[in-house]
Amino acid sequence: MGITGLHHITIVAANAQRAIDFYTQVLGLRLVKLTVNFDAPESYHLYFGDETGRPGTAITFFEWPGAPAGRPGVGGTHHFALRVPTYDALLKWKRRLTDLAIAVDGPFDRHYFTSIYLRDPDGTIVEIATDGPGWTVDEAAGALGQAFREPPADMIAQNRDEARIAALTWPEPVPAITADMALAEGMHHITAIASDIERTNAFLVDTLGLRRVKMTSNFDDPDSAHWYWGVGDGAPGTLITYFERKSDREPRVRMGAGQTHHYAFAVPDEEVQLAFREKLLRAGLRVSPVMDRVYFKSIYTNDPDGHIVELATAGPGFPVDESVAELGTQLMLPPWLEAHRREIARAVKPVNLPLWTPPR
Repeated sequence: MGITGLHHITIVAANAQRAIDFYTQVLGLRLVKLTVNFDAPESYHLYFGDETGRPGTAITFFEWPGAPAGRPGVGGTHHFALRVPTYDALLKWKRRLTDLAIAVDGPFDRHYFTSIYLRDPDGTIVEIATDGPGWTVDEAAGALGQAFREPPADMIAQNRDEARIAALTWPEPVPAITADMALAEGMHHITAIASDIERTNAFLVDTLGLRRVKMTSNFDDPDSAHWYWGVGDGAPGTLITYFERKSDREPRVRMGAGQTHHYAFAVPDEEVQLAFREKLLRAGLRVSPVMDRVYFKSIYTNDPDGHIVELATAGPGFPVDESVAELGTQLMLPPWLEAHRREIARAVKPVNLPLWTPPR
């Protein structure tokens, strides 16, 4: 047994309260843990997700107060995508967001799914993508990812028809997030940027054991490669994708607010995690010792362009130190920092914590 899917993504936020307000009040996620960066406890670490923050639903933030804006680039992440089941749900999201004066691009037909794009308050690109129709629209299930599939020319042309795209929205206001549009299934995929797609493929397939499920081009930049990898048949929630951008066209990532610090794959338990650690060491790659994150155990390595990649265990999960009903309602610290609670509480700025109720 190996990687089971995505675990979480961790992004830099310049202001914790602003991130809390956006991800809970606008996108409807639950704040499932208010804690601090275990490696820098003078700053917050926020976790958002479904009711319990299951692996694959966790979107997390390190607060770097006042951090300058980051910039996507080689060795960094371009965006992450959240899942909705249907096209109607996607249109409802577009209407809700635009009525809140949040700029939305799309919906765009990506052949394998349809999606819209927005930015959070720090500039992170957030995609909301439908679950289907999936990878088998142009390849048999047994042959996924084995041949290059060129984006359909008519689809690219339709996606460039700005007037047509702008008119696609839900006909009525959507003042509340309804159950059919809730983002409770978490992430659809994460998209990073590589300088050599073949080298990245070797890392993801040969070292991490993922399956390449699609070789295509960036629909918005057809001269550059866009490949997808996943677990099994590449179901949403297991997917990592990379744009290939040559270093003479794309600068390196600039870390800062709105940029991803790392992304994490889920492994079922510590035994599998240790097996991966040994495999990474044998491959001559940098890998950290096992780190106790209370809610999971972690090891860290890097993709070929230097992006931090984490392998995190599925458990014990966020209810290990709070009841499900109380998740995200108070500052939680790991046992080794409890003696410093007073100093930590003085170092972080107080935040207003929202009450959470599931969408109906």
